[in-house]
Amino acid sequence: MLGARYVGRFAPSPTGHLHAGSLVAALASWLDARAHQGQWLVRIEDVDTPRCVAGADQHILQQLLACGMQSDSAPTWQSQRTHLYEAALAQLIDKGWVYPCGCSRKEIEDAYVSQGHDLTRHTAAIYPGTCRDGLHGKPARAWRLHVQAVIDALQLPQKVEWHDRRMGHQQQDVAKEVGDFVLKRADGLWAYQLAVVVDDADQGVTHIVRGEDLHDNTARQIVLQKALGLPTPTYLHAPLVLGENHEKLSKQNGAQALDLQDPLTELNKAARVLGLASSKSSSVVDALHGWVQAWSSQYSFQ
Repeated sequence: MLGARYVGRFAPSPTGHLHAGSLVAALASWLDARAHQGQWLVRIEDVDTPRCVAGADQHILQQLLACGMQSDSAPTWQSQRTHLYEAALAQLIDKGWVYPCGCSRKEIEDAYVSQGHDLTRHTAAIYPGTCRDGLHGKPARAWRLHVQAVIDALQLPQKVEWHDRRMGHQQQDVAKEVGDFVLKRADGLWAYQLAVVVDDADQGVTHIVRGEDLHDNTARQIVLQKALGLPTPTYLHAPLVLGENHEKLSKQNGAQALDLQDPLTELNKAARVLGLASSKSSSVVDALHGWVQAWSSQYSFQ
């Protein structure tokens, strides 16, 4: 019987089929939910519609099923939830905590470099706050959260602190290290940060288990949760599968779609990334059951 205390989720983007890295994230979130005797949901994060591949969402659901993982409720699609994002943005506009921004990416990067910063491939330019006091004649392109205004109004600590169940104590000064981040993009699409925070709260998600590549988003999402008056879930960021260039395995990094003619082989690979021993069972169901027991011993139920 499903427990009411725990709700977890796996939220893939349908930009292609599941690969080895996304299977690790799926398995980690599923194991954590089962170890807690909780509920496991699947949410298709198709908010970035230009990058979505037709039919990838259904194929992902089939891949999960082949690996013995099925959502405990009907899967949801972000593209069907835009009314929730509109309501959240309206709430922030009413409080005066967001503002329209007319800056292009190049303008932001040029301003960042002019301040003496190096702009490397893996470093995003911190927004300098150009449009906080008005658009200065430029057309509005995006909506940004005024991070410092939220911190000051709610009397939050300057640094966001949280506990990651795998990585331990974490902290980040969002205003200084990230800046005012986008909630609605210049192309009219909803930004990941807003959509994920609204969706997790609406679905009652209590525990988030996802890949370590999303770790840096956590502080931003906590600030946004505070701004919207939403609860903050518990976080666990799972280890990543790395490509040959030692960077995160991704579709952009040559990741191949999983060959699930033998699901147990792929599941064993994913389990080893998570620090679990390969299963000696020939049954997917039995292997998953054994890993649930091992997961229960490995990770604290916080």
